[in-house]
Amino acid sequence: MVNVNADETFEPQSPHVSRSDQETWFGHPRQLARLFTTEAWERFGYYGMRALLTLYLTTHFLFNDTVATGLYGGFTALVYLTPLVGGLLADRYLGSKKSVKFGAILMSLGYFTLCFGGPAAKPYAMIDGQRYEVQVAGHGAERTQYVVAGDQRLQIKGNDDKSVSLLGTNGAEVRRIAPDKFESGGDRSSFFTMLMLIALSMVTVGNGFFKPNISTIVGSLYEQGDRRRDAGFTIFYMGINLGSIFSQILCPILAVAFGWWAGFGLAAVGMLISWALIQFDGGKLAGYGEAPANQPADRSIPIYIGAILAIPIAWFLFVNVMNASASHQAGAGILAYLAGLSILGKVLFFTFILSVIAIPLWSAKVGSKVEFQMMLAAIVLVVFNVVFWTLFEQAGSSLTLFAQRNTDLSVFGLFSISAAQTQFFNPFSIVILAPIFSIMWTSLAKRGLEPSIPVKFAIALAGVGVGFLFLVWGAQFAGPDFKVGLWWLAGLYLIHSAAELCISPVGLSMITKLSIARIVGFMMGVWFLSISCAQYVAGVVAQFASVETVGGQVTNLKVSLETYVGVFWTIGLVAAGIGVVLLILSPVIKKWMHGVQ
Repeated sequence: MVNVNADETFEPQSPHVSRSDQETWFGHPRQLARLFTTEAWERFGYYGMRALLTLYLTTHFLFNDTVATGLYGGFTALVYLTPLVGGLLADRYLGSKKSVKFGAILMSLGYFTLCFGGPAAKPYAMIDGQRYEVQVAGHGAERTQYVVAGDQRLQIKGNDDKSVSLLGTNGAEVRRIAPDKFESGGDRSSFFTMLMLIALSMVTVGNGFFKPNISTIVGSLYEQGDRRRDAGFTIFYMGINLGSIFSQILCPILAVAFGWWAGFGLAAVGMLISWALIQFDGGKLAGYGEAPANQPADRSIPIYIGAILAIPIAWFLFVNVMNASASHQAGAGILAYLAGLSILGKVLFFTFILSVIAIPLWSAKVGSKVEFQMMLAAIVLVVFNVVFWTLFEQAGSSLTLFAQRNTDLSVFGLFSISAAQTQFFNPFSIVILAPIFSIMWTSLAKRGLEPSIPVKFAIALAGVGVGFLFLVWGAQFAGPDFKVGLWWLAGLYLIHSAAELCISPVGLSMITKLSIARIVGFMMGVWFLSISCAQYVAGVVAQFASVETVGGQVTNLKVSLETYVGVFWTIGLVAAGIGVVLLILSPVIKKWMHGVQ
């Protein structure tokens, strides 16, 4: 997701006094230009790394789809959770500017650490409990996998019934293996696996310091009541999309041309540039985002040490996510599945459920009838928000793997892009569509026809479902190679981006308007928690699209296409159906909102 997103639209109240600017940049404080560029480079690094991550896990480390998508979901969940702590520490002790600089350093070190992936994992296969070496020949679509059995080298061929055939040199079937008797894996270095997880842990902790506090500094550029504030944040958010567009093109190019290290290295360079823009600001940001002045002592060092000590905790959570994903068994039942969730999954799931139940009960007890109804409306929309981002966030996991395996990546037959680069369609669509939607909402508002917030949420949910159904439709036109044309995938991202613009810009603003005043901050936390839950569940949903791979390659592209189409069809129908349900409920929710727009 690269967007005007919920986590990016949070404009917390700055505890610092804003100053009137003397110089302007497009009518805004001059400092906005530096913060715009800082955010663009930070997002360049993050989204460049994220575009590569799932493919890196499945092709370099040879994790199966279930483990790779589970780890990806756990990582992005923590990325959305750590800003709660980082924002609190900045407000009370560090100040926004120190937090941003520390976070940038930690994230850049994380990206640099990802450059050291070590040798690629060596594939093997377990057949009837016996282990065999697997050799891979060829490149790209021409790659072929072989089982080495004594002096024989037998080609691996997946069948439509999910069994596996071993073929001799003449192409004749030597042996057919039942689906439950064939299992592939990879011998990977435990040291480099640990190093990769440490790198992701550094990124999550650093992100917690950077993500919430760069927006705080932007907010502090404007006096309270300054009407330029919303327009300033709009300009600031364009940096997010511009940075991500270029990184999702360039980082995959370097990864393909020179190796994974080059793609991650470019992300690290982008992050270092972001740090340098704040560190060497020439005094332009003096007085903005400073630490609170009423502290008895500087607590920076203990906080930095605590942050470093939090890295092993994140590492442990990632290991636990991987173990839980590897041991997950399909068809075990919902209770067994919940019991088998990782520690992170259990904490997110049960905390969110408790919040959703407890907050309306509390507001009914302490608030007026109007306050209770407004809080109930907020909670209902938060729950629907989880559904939207759960499905939208397939972009970095199942949709990226679909692009690699079952998408013809040729652009008009002139050249081909990589699977990681397909994620660029989202930010590109946002940049194109955002001005159009802004004009459209303004025009409809003048006529009194602008949809209410619940209706916009319903349109977004239906839209994300329609995007998947559009891709399913396109799968009917797959060629004999079982690959779908690139533009069907681009169409999905276009539809999803339009849906995103119906829900993303209004989320946190809606929370601040509907919440009882004394718990607005807590409700902000619940909103971030909902996004974090959505990221984790997105990884779980992606696991249902897991397909059998050997040496990082699928064994049967027909089975792969059928698996993805089946999952996308299901979640497309579910999302569209939920959108319709919300549309039906929208008049009631709107009434509960008591005029909030």
